[in-house]
Amino acid sequence: MVSATEPRLYAVPSSAYETSELQPAPDGAPAGPWTTESAYRYCERMATTHYENFPVASRFLPAHLRPHVMAIYAFARTADDFADEPRFEGRRVEALDVWEELLEASYHREVQHPVFVALRDAVRQHNIPISLFKALLTAFRMDLTKRRYSTFSELRHYCVHSANPIGRLVLYVHGHHEANLHRYSDEICTALQIANFLQDLSVDSPRGRCYLPEEDLIHFGVEREDLLAGRHTRAYKELMAFSVARTRGLFLRGRPLIRQVTPGLSMELEATWRGGMAILDRIEELDYEVLRFRPTLERRDVAGIAVRSLFSFGRRLLRGEV
Repeated sequence: MVSATEPRLYAVPSSAYETSELQPAPDGAPAGPWTTESAYRYCERMATTHYENFPVASRFLPAHLRPHVMAIYAFARTADDFADEPRFEGRRVEALDVWEELLEASYHREVQHPVFVALRDAVRQHNIPISLFKALLTAFRMDLTKRRYSTFSELRHYCVHSANPIGRLVLYVHGHHEANLHRYSDEICTALQIANFLQDLSVDSPRGRCYLPEEDLIHFGVEREDLLAGRHTRAYKELMAFSVARTRGLFLRGRPLIRQVTPGLSMELEATWRGGMAILDRIEELDYEVLRFRPTLERRDVAGIAVRSLFSFGRRLLRGEV
């Protein structure tokens, strides 16, 4: 295992980026100049003005780590906008390519862009490998062309790039490099991603996206026309029951992570884990009839998750487990 002080940052030849001219950033960020402090403030504004299903750098996290998590968020949020936002139509690939060029350059020298000034500082403090950020960019490129998945294995491969790097990045920020913890994190992150897919069927289907694997549709006898028409057939409900149970299994396999990390992160993970499981419970409560609207958690549900997470953490604290 690489120690926290051993250099591990340079995943591309440094000579290619030490003197090369970079293309202008495609997101329209002000040119600067940027200090580390002002760059972190820029990332914080981005994080606090976007809605997310789960909290970004919540108050459970130590104050000195929050800016680092927000820098990571700003990198991913901007790349996601390149792949999804209408204003980047016609130049999505180019924008992602430039974003990757800026990423690679930032691992070797200062890049005058607020996201990469902050990200460079976070990366250097926590010794984060570039491969995790590159995996996210791979997922965003997949989103441009990939709309259906033949097998569950293929869907998991997508999650390896789209979801799992986020969990690993958070672990790096908290000083957790242990391989077994990263594997637990992968299970939770994949589960969260798939739970979100099941939650968003009414949104994705009309857009031509289907994250229910083709092999499952065939096995249960579900036609794509049924999904588009919002028909909650018996075959569809059997497929959804199977999908929810499989996703719940992923959550359960990853749960040991919650008890093996630092206290603040443990509370954050507890709340996130419970939130993902609550989405699955909500889908079940609706008898899987989610093809015509997107199920969400009510305010009281979110409050209940927070309270249960707090009490769970307190019990572990009293038992000396954290």
